[in-house]
Order: sequence, then C-alpha cells, then structure tokens
Amino acid sequence: MSDTNRRFQRQFETLGRLIPALKGPLDALRRDRWRLIRLPLALLLIVGGVFSFLPLLGVWMLPVGLLLLAVDLPALRGPISAFVIWGRRRASVWSNWWKSRSAR
Repeated sequence: MSDTNRRFQRQFETLGRLIPALKGPLDALRRDRWRLIRLPLALLLIVGGVFSFLPLLGVWMLPVGLLLLAVDLPALRGPISAFVIWGRRRASVWSNWWKSRSAR
C-alpha cells in the first residue's frame, strides 16, 4: 500500500473518530461491494454541491462526493486527503477562535 493510499485511509478513520455517527456508513461505503452505489452517489453529491444555492443542497455535498469518488479513483486520493487535512485544521482554528470569543 502506497503512502498516499495509507494517508487517504487514515483520513477516513479520523473522520469516523471525529464524527462517530459517520463511522458505520463510511466503513460500509468503502467496501468493494458498494461500488455500484458509491459511484452514482458520489456524482449526485458533487452535482448537488454545485447547486448549493438551492434549499436542502449545500456546499457540504461537494467534498463528501469527492471523498467517495476518490475511493474508486486513486488519482484523487492525494489531493482529497490533503483537502480533508486542510479542512480539519481550518475547522480547529475556527473552533478555537469561536471558543475564545465566547469566553469573553
């Protein structure tokens, strides 16, 4: 297993630890037998993320769709895992800022 693939798998594990409710669905969707469902679902989420100005559709759909698509496309694993790491760091910075602001 390459470093990029291990890094990508660690991001799934980390997301499962950060958001325990996602651990089961993420683990299930990563299995090979879900490929026929995973690809159309990923494409639908990406398209839904593009139309994020509509109700019920949001920007959250785009990264989730890309994350699912990267399971089947190894070329996307490096950039997507880097994006997940960046997003986790950015969320941590925002969370710390919000907590410090609320404590005033």
